[in-house]
Amino acid sequence: MSDKQHIYDQIYEIVRLIPPGRVSTYGAIAEAIGVRSGARMVGYALGHSIGILPEVPAHRVVNSQGLLTGRHRFNPPEKMEQLLKEEHVAVVAQRVVDFKKLFWHPIKEIEF
Repeated sequence: MSDKQHIYDQIYEIVRLIPPGRVSTYGAIAEAIGVRSGARMVGYALGHSIGILPEVPAHRVVNSQGLLTGRHRFNPPEKMEQLLKEEHVAVVAQRVVDFKKLFWHPIKEIEF
């Protein structure tokens, strides 16, 4: 297994732990795997997670302001918002409402 695939697997494992109705950020996930400046890498990995089993709930990962910046990876892009709304996460103007309340930080929520 390549180093890149190993990192992707770590990212996917953490994203699978985000509870329905909660959201995390690219940066928080990068920090949890020990790559503080790896937010883009997390986004890239999630962009490649479509079709991976068990499923990776990439729709639960947003940017540090609660914006659905990864929506362009979904087909159609509105699907990210739809999936969040199905989990009772309110979204207005492509931003998670009550982002701070719904934020799930892996370092604070799980033991490493």
